[in-house]
Amino acid sequence: MLDHFDYTLVNWSRAQFALTAMYHWLFVPLTLGLGFIIAFMETIYVKTKNPEWKKITKFWMTIFGINFAIGVATGIILEFEFGTNWSNYSWFVGDIFGAPLAIEGIMAFFLESTFIAVMFFGWNKVSPKYHLLSTWLVAFGANLSALWILVANGWMQFPAGMHFNPDTARNEMINFWEVLFSPVAINKFLHTITSSYVLASVFVVGISAWYLLKKRETSFAIKSMVVAGVFGLLASIFTAFSGDTSARLVAQKQPMKFAAFEGLYNGSSGAPLMAFGIVSNEKDSSQNYLPDVKLKIEVPNLLSYMAYLDPNAFVPGINDLINGNLQQGIMSATEKIERGKVARVALRELKDAKKKGDTVQYASLKKKFNDPIFQNNYFKYFGYGFLNDTNSLVPNVPLTFYSFHIMVAFGFYFIFLFIVLLRYIYKGTLVQKRKFLRLLLFTLPLPYIASQAGWIVAEVGRQPWVIQDYLPTVAAVSQINASAVQITFWLFFVVFTALLIAEIKIMTTQIKLGPKEGGNEHV
Repeated sequence: MLDHFDYTLVNWSRAQFALTAMYHWLFVPLTLGLGFIIAFMETIYVKTKNPEWKKITKFWMTIFGINFAIGVATGIILEFEFGTNWSNYSWFVGDIFGAPLAIEGIMAFFLESTFIAVMFFGWNKVSPKYHLLSTWLVAFGANLSALWILVANGWMQFPAGMHFNPDTARNEMINFWEVLFSPVAINKFLHTITSSYVLASVFVVGISAWYLLKKRETSFAIKSMVVAGVFGLLASIFTAFSGDTSARLVAQKQPMKFAAFEGLYNGSSGAPLMAFGIVSNEKDSSQNYLPDVKLKIEVPNLLSYMAYLDPNAFVPGINDLINGNLQQGIMSATEKIERGKVARVALRELKDAKKKGDTVQYASLKKKFNDPIFQNNYFKYFGYGFLNDTNSLVPNVPLTFYSFHIMVAFGFYFIFLFIVLLRYIYKGTLVQKRKFLRLLLFTLPLPYIASQAGWIVAEVGRQPWVIQDYLPTVAAVSQINASAVQITFWLFFVVFTALLIAEIKIMTTQIKLGPKEGGNEHV
C-alpha cells in the first residue's frame, strides 16, 4: 500500500503517456475515416465500372496506407507503457482493462492485417467484388479496433461490471456485457469515431481544394469532395448529437469534469450555459474557488437542461463538489477522503491478518468487506484515501474549459463548412469560389486541433483519476526511477517527431505527384 509518492515520477509518467497518446492520435482518426471514404469510392467504381473512380480510390488508398503504417507503430508503444510506466494500474484492474485490449488484438487487428494485403496488392489478383469486400473489412476492422480501445477508456471514466477482491487487492470482472455496453463506453465510441470521420472528410476536401486551386485534376477533386462532403456532413451532425449526450453523461458520472469544462464554480438551479468566457483558478481566503469569469456570454437555464433535461435542475459547481452541499445531498471532498482512508486501513489490516495467520481477525474483516453498507459508505471512496489535499481533486480548469469550447466551436464550424461546400458543388460554382477553396485548404489543421482538444477534455478533465473515484494517478505509476522516464520521454519525442515529419513529407510528395502520375498501379 503506497503512502508516499514521487511526484516527479508521476508527472513525467503522465507527460510520457500524453506525448505518446497525442502523437498516436494524429494518425488514428484519418485511418478510421479514410477507410470508409475509400470503401464508398470503390463501391461507386464497382457499380459504375468508371475507371476514374478506380484512380480516385487508389490515390486515397495510398494516403491511407502511409498513415496506417505509422499509426500502428505509435499504438504498439502506447500499449506497452501500461506495463512499463503504469504497472500498479495494470495490477489493480488488469483483469478488466486487459480484456478489451486482448480482444482488440485478436479480433480487430487480425481482421485488418489479413485483408489489408488484399486491399493493397490484390487489384489484379482477385475479383472486383472480393477486393471491394476486403476494402470494407479493413475499414470495419479499423473501427472495430477503435471500439475495444474506447470501451477500455470508457470503463476508466465510469467503472462498471466489476468486483473488488480484498484477498488479492485487485478488481475482477463479473459482467463483461456491463463493461462493453456501458453508456459511457458506447457514447465515447460513437462520438470519437464520428469525429474521426469528420477529420478524414475535411482532409480529403482540403487536399482536393488544393488541386482545384492549382487547376489540376478538377474532375478527381470534385468527385472526391462529393463523397467526403456528404460523409462529413452526416458525421458532423451525428458528432454534435453524440457530444450532447456525452456532456449529459459526464454531468451525471463525472460532475467535477463537467463543472471544469463549463467553468462552473458555484452551482445553481437553472444554471446558464457559458458560450464564452475567461476563467481562472484563483481562490479566496477560505480556499473557495472564485467564479472569476470575465467577458462571459451566457444562455440562461441551458446548462441545467443540457445536464438533466430540466431547465430548473441544480448543477453542482466546483465549490459544491469540494466543500459539499448538504441541501443538495453532496458530500464534501474532505469526508470522502476520510472514508477512503478508512477503507484503505481496513484493507491493510486484512492483509496483515492474512499474513500473520490470524483467522478470527481475517474472517471479521472479510465479512466487513462483503457488507453492502461498508461497500457503499466506505469502499466506494477507496481511491480518495490516497489523497491528502482536496485541491488535487480539481483539474486544470482553464485548460479543460478552453479545450472544450474550442472543440465545440470547431464542431459547428465543420457542419456549416460542409453545407456550403455541397451547395457550391450542387450549383456547379465551386471552381470559381477561390476564397472558399483557400478556406477549405486552411481548414485542414482544425479537425486535428479539435480532436486533440477533445482528448484533453476527457483526460485532463478527469484528473486526478486514472479510474474515476477508484484509483488516482499518483497511486497508479510503476515504482521506477524518474530519470528513466525522462530519458525515454525525450527519446520518444525525437522518434515520434521524426515519424510525423516523415509522414508529412511522404504524403505531400504523393499529393504533388497527383492521382494521374501517382496512381500506383502496383497496388
